[in-house]
Amino acid sequence: MTTPKWVQDAIFYQIFPDRFARSKRLPDIGFEAWDAPPTHHGFKGGDLYGVAEKLDYLQDLGITAIYLNPIFASASNHRYHTYDYYNVDPLLGGNKALRFLLDKAHKRGVRVVLDGVFNHASRGIWQFHHVLETGAASPYKDWFHFDSERLNGHKHWGAYPTPHEQHLIQQEGSLKAIGYQGWWNLPALPKFNTNTPAVREFLFDISEYWVRFGIDGWRLDVPGEIDDDAFWQEFRRRVRAINPEAYIVGEIWHEAQRWLQGDQFDAVMNYLVTAAALSFFGGHRLDMGVVNQAGGLHNRVHPNMQAYDFANELDRLFNLYKPEITCAQLNLLDSHDMPRFLSCAGGDKNSLKLAWLFMFTIPGAPCIYYGDEVGVDGRHDPDCRKSFPWDESRWDKDLLDYAKECCVLRKNHPALRRGEYERLYTQDKVAAFRRTLKNESIVVALNASDEERKVELRAPAKKPRVLFGSQENVSAQNDKVLVTVPPRSGVVYR
Repeated sequence: MTTPKWVQDAIFYQIFPDRFARSKRLPDIGFEAWDAPPTHHGFKGGDLYGVAEKLDYLQDLGITAIYLNPIFASASNHRYHTYDYYNVDPLLGGNKALRFLLDKAHKRGVRVVLDGVFNHASRGIWQFHHVLETGAASPYKDWFHFDSERLNGHKHWGAYPTPHEQHLIQQEGSLKAIGYQGWWNLPALPKFNTNTPAVREFLFDISEYWVRFGIDGWRLDVPGEIDDDAFWQEFRRRVRAINPEAYIVGEIWHEAQRWLQGDQFDAVMNYLVTAAALSFFGGHRLDMGVVNQAGGLHNRVHPNMQAYDFANELDRLFNLYKPEITCAQLNLLDSHDMPRFLSCAGGDKNSLKLAWLFMFTIPGAPCIYYGDEVGVDGRHDPDCRKSFPWDESRWDKDLLDYAKECCVLRKNHPALRRGEYERLYTQDKVAAFRRTLKNESIVVALNASDEERKVELRAPAKKPRVLFGSQENVSAQNDKVLVTVPPRSGVVYR
């Protein structure tokens, strides 16, 4: 099993391109007002030049890697409806803008990972459009999952569902209702037929093209929908043959042993850690009405979770895969696919701070969703995809400073990035663990309760040095260390 070495040291930042930063290089052709509430179909005009212009901000925060939501030509603001995989959307600046961003980022040592949507495309992609125009005569008829009766003219053929067909989609699924299979029965997202050799070659070529262009890896959208190990094994071979250090991370919301055997993905988006963090640090402050909008997490979040159960869940998660994979996992608290952590936690900032300190001190690469660090909140889509507020008077500077401290802490201590994990203490709403690498041993104590707690740990430490918190929080007594953890906060010492 080989995972890219750089990932263990990375601090990721996820960017939804239309909402992060708008440059002055591209014209405003009629975008929504930047600060207006986001809509499902509206465009704000963020672009890749804008991302490049904010690299100073990102590096000051502590970011070393960027994960971009889809950037290829699409008629949707989220760009999961791809119609041209070889061209960056003109609204984002086209291929020149990506080249500009990659060059600027790489000069600073910042990696860039793209979102690969290979399970489905849009109705606008050429091969699908060709079949709509010519039916069974099209050489692309096997590129998607078409209903053979419609394709051969035995039933009405049409590109868009009628109201009656829309009703049938709910009853029978998209294949019978409108003549082709859509992802989750969505007519706008025709699913590729990856059993067709030409489709496989098309998708592999796309993956190779952009790695040669200079990207540092792929985040794979709904890869489990391509239920074919051989497909992903070949994908990995193609990508890693070009760049042996390319990162391949899949969007899998549950346990992912199938894909993490060393022959497919390097890691997955660690939504299971997200659920544990929400449960323990949010606790009774969680707004379950918001949490229940969080896709595959709603039945995994338990607001009454105590430290013992929390530690048990971490032990389970950190032993699901080989250590190399665990240290390469993409750990996150929220994303474009779920309400923001702050909103899930009922607006409680301390829940977010605790979760950050936890995420930055456990195995795996931490990932901040754009705007979380300045207090951006948001319920489910489209609210979780708000525009970044570049007016600094609107920033929560306390949260921003805390996020920066977490980044510095992780960067300064290799044990937090590559060290072994060991559970030390659990009591009520207090948990402590240790990360150890060679001669460096770091203890993290997290208090999710509303009261100050004292934690006694057996450890031969005569002069423990506090790395996060106050020196008064930690004292040594013979073979014991006494840690005083203020309410709703954490202490880290070496």
